[in-house]
Amino acid sequence: MPAYMIVTANISDREQFISGYGAKAAQLVEKFGGRYILRGPGAELLEGDFGAGASMVISEWPDKEAVKRFWNSPEYTEAKKLREGIAECQVLLIEAPSIAEALNG
Repeated sequence: MPAYMIVTANISDREQFISGYGAKAAQLVEKFGGRYILRGPGAELLEGDFGAGASMVISEWPDKEAVKRFWNSPEYTEAKKLREGIAECQVLLIEAPSIAEALNG
């Protein structure tokens, strides 16, 4: 069942974030079987208290296990260090329901 990782990031140094963490993370997403669906700044906050003006990233994966292999890999653990001090992130993981579940749920 496909899974999606949804990231909301408040970034203080966008250039450093993109050239360092963003470049490395993109390589690893591809290596671990994910693909980006959306990457962009300027999220409009309609409700809640996190994400006004934030960047949003949504990636699609074959399943939750693929995301967890990526997330827990030594390579990604190192890559996350590149965003320390320049980004505050919220990361969610969700599986997509089957079409039948979506229609009935």
